[in-house]
Amino acid sequence: MIFNILRHCAFSTGIALLLWPTLALAQGTEQQPATTDTPATTQNGQAPVSGEPTGADLPAVEVIQDQPKAKAAKAAPKQKQKATPVAQPVVSPEPLPPEAVSSPSAPVSTAAGRANGDLVPMSPSGGEIPVGKYPGGVSTVSSTMILDNGRVETQDALQKHVPGVILMDAGGSTFRTQLDYRGFGAGSITGFPQGVAVYQNGVRINEVFGDVVNWDLIPSNAISDITILSGNPVYGLNAIGGGASILMKDGFSFQGVEIDVMGGSFGRKQVSTQVGMQSGPAAIYFAGQKIMDDGYRDFSDADLERMYTDLGFRGSAVEMHFNLTWAGSSAGVVAASPEELLNLGWERTFTSPQTTDLELLMPSINASVKATDTLTFSGLAYYRRYRSNLIDGNVLEGEECGEVLAENPGATTEADFNADNVCSEELENNEIQQLRDLDGNPIDGDAAGGEPFGVIDRINQKAESWGGSVQAVEKSDLFGFKNQFLFGASYDRGSVRYGTSSEIGTIGPRFVVDGSGIILGGPDDFIGRDVDVQTEYVGVYFTNTLDLTDQLAVTVGGRYNYAAIDMVDLTGEFDGITRDHSFERFNPSVGATYEFMPGISLYAGYSEANRAPTPAELACANPENPCPIESFLTDDPPLEQVVSDTWEAGLRGRMKSFDGSQRFDWGVGLFRTQNTDDILFVSAAQTGRGYFFNAGDTLRQGVEAGMRYSNSVWSLYAGYSYVSATFETANEFQSPAHPLGTPCVGDPDTSCINVSPGDNIPGIPAHRIKAGFDYWVTDRWKVGADLVAASGQYHLGDEANLLQQVGGYTRVDVSTSYQLTDNVQIYGFVNNIFDQRYGLFGTLFEADEAPTDPVGPGFEFTNPRSIVPAPPVAAYGGVKVTF
Repeated sequence: MIFNILRHCAFSTGIALLLWPTLALAQGTEQQPATTDTPATTQNGQAPVSGEPTGADLPAVEVIQDQPKAKAAKAAPKQKQKATPVAQPVVSPEPLPPEAVSSPSAPVSTAAGRANGDLVPMSPSGGEIPVGKYPGGVSTVSSTMILDNGRVETQDALQKHVPGVILMDAGGSTFRTQLDYRGFGAGSITGFPQGVAVYQNGVRINEVFGDVVNWDLIPSNAISDITILSGNPVYGLNAIGGGASILMKDGFSFQGVEIDVMGGSFGRKQVSTQVGMQSGPAAIYFAGQKIMDDGYRDFSDADLERMYTDLGFRGSAVEMHFNLTWAGSSAGVVAASPEELLNLGWERTFTSPQTTDLELLMPSINASVKATDTLTFSGLAYYRRYRSNLIDGNVLEGEECGEVLAENPGATTEADFNADNVCSEELENNEIQQLRDLDGNPIDGDAAGGEPFGVIDRINQKAESWGGSVQAVEKSDLFGFKNQFLFGASYDRGSVRYGTSSEIGTIGPRFVVDGSGIILGGPDDFIGRDVDVQTEYVGVYFTNTLDLTDQLAVTVGGRYNYAAIDMVDLTGEFDGITRDHSFERFNPSVGATYEFMPGISLYAGYSEANRAPTPAELACANPENPCPIESFLTDDPPLEQVVSDTWEAGLRGRMKSFDGSQRFDWGVGLFRTQNTDDILFVSAAQTGRGYFFNAGDTLRQGVEAGMRYSNSVWSLYAGYSYVSATFETANEFQSPAHPLGTPCVGDPDTSCINVSPGDNIPGIPAHRIKAGFDYWVTDRWKVGADLVAASGQYHLGDEANLLQQVGGYTRVDVSTSYQLTDNVQIYGFVNNIFDQRYGLFGTLFEADEAPTDPVGPGFEFTNPRSIVPAPPVAAYGGVKVTF
């Protein structure tokens, strides 16, 4: 009740090519010692002692981030506060004298250092080091980038500003897109391998059942920054591709009030509010968002409510925070549509309803204690309650029994066989199986609604998890060398109750399944599931960064992971599900950085990581008894854990003019990650079913580069990445919808394709390009544009790369804002201004099995390719008030 009251109170209140303009920037390079000896941090990234001396022999300076008051920006139009910059020609600063370059400056707060991309969290709980000392790829997206001109989709900001990130959309919802980083996923669709470990304030938010990441449950206006980094096993399970650390705001880092109201295309209406204040050693912060959208496709409306609050206390040596995240999300996740259907209308969908309702409650508490000038202890504890209810309308693999008998004249029938009843299209030991209700009675075709038959699957998850971590960071010198040693341990416990049921119905116009009210009770493939899942994850980790010289830093680290997954079938019908699993592994890492010129560093590193099979994968790994996609669990053959080996090397540079008005950051790197025993999902012979299996080795390798320049008038960025994602082990994949499939070895009735080493993994575009700029026309008027482009990708089901790809695309967004007063800003933006029509994800479907009556007389499906269409051109506008 109290959370509903808080929720309702909250919501009612509330590119261009980069040109390097001056060589003087190189002379004004900012040195790392300014942030090497940062204050000890808590989970919220704040300095526990404001003004206490640190190893830099200078008092700490408290920096307030995201201060919304425009007056400050007007007085000093710096890059961080661009509300009202003064338009003026760029003037090259005077060269810095040598002593100015080497002089230490006062350290900034950890939160500010992270948001600026100057500091990198070595663990999910913090332990930041200067970015120039991190031996791997790293990118940071700040709050300003995420909320640029009213946008609230966190994934979209990551796509624009992180070179290795591109978005795919297997579900068909703008708010629930999946993030792909270097060919590894982090998204909300069960069945897609999750290769990025994601943390919010140090709490792992990969959900218990399938390790999925629900980006739509994170209040985007409460995010201080997101750091995505590679090659760090300290981030634990799923960090085979990388880790993501999300730091939330608090009342120490944000002070004031902001109200943002926006509306636009497809019925978009949203309100965002945030409030922060500090009184002496105490601070409070609150953020809330309410978003409604009708969607650009049929039945794709969305309704989101989310809030975050933090209560913090800061003393002379202790800092503590209590925070609470609550979110509710209802979204039409309408998946891929046949290309032939989209030719009739970009909004068309194939089978519905398809809606997903999520609810999250997560309180947590974290604290840090500065035991000495160099030693800091920190810890956190959390509880997470997650609910997921999915309604999924599909084509039923059934038809009237008389038709099944006509197609299989040699088959046997059951004793109570009736030609007018509904039967499964799949035979069991050459016997035709009648569909039955929960009482065991055959289902009459007319009672089910008549052909074409459909089914409404309902999939429910109730998950609870809790746990915590403890960590120590020691920054004292080691043998006379600067050093940071981090040691920690984490424990996570999860409990899931997973249940399903299926209601037979008929498919009507627009492929909407109209339920009959009859719940299926047989045969086995249609019986509902009731599974209890218990998980236990333990991790012990360390990292050590040693400065052997002022230029050379060496980092070593590692983590021991233990995972136990116990599953019990509660129906008594599927004994194969009941089984206990355990996995363990130690993953090492080693790397070095060398600053061979002021502000320019070379890095190289090697790391290992592992991913334990999820409960969803373990319970759907039998090719003889495949699972309906996104639906049932069936059997429990063992799967091996995935192990990755990553090598990477690169250059990065960070330069700033003496007066701070100009800054240039850039980086280029090579990476190579090989997965052993990679777990993949493939389609089965039965329509709409599939299973997981260990597919041998896979490889992701390539190059990524990015740069960002800013002064008082311009802000420009560009990024490029090439990702070659390939199979490295020859395999036979079942692919019943593939038009070039051939009979499988040992199973001539099933269609297969043969995958060879070097074939591309579907769903991963090789080339990713992004660029953009913001330009202050006057001291109050800003204009900008962003470009995102990607090359083609193969359809899921075409692992042998035999068919035409989903086409590449180029999307251009434009934006503008105007500061009416010091406290009021109006803004607008247009996404996909050229109205490009392209697909974000593709899969194959059995065209000859799909019903055509919902389309109209004479229509036939001949093309097995289907895609998730990208949003068309859309315009939005809003007002932001700060005080």
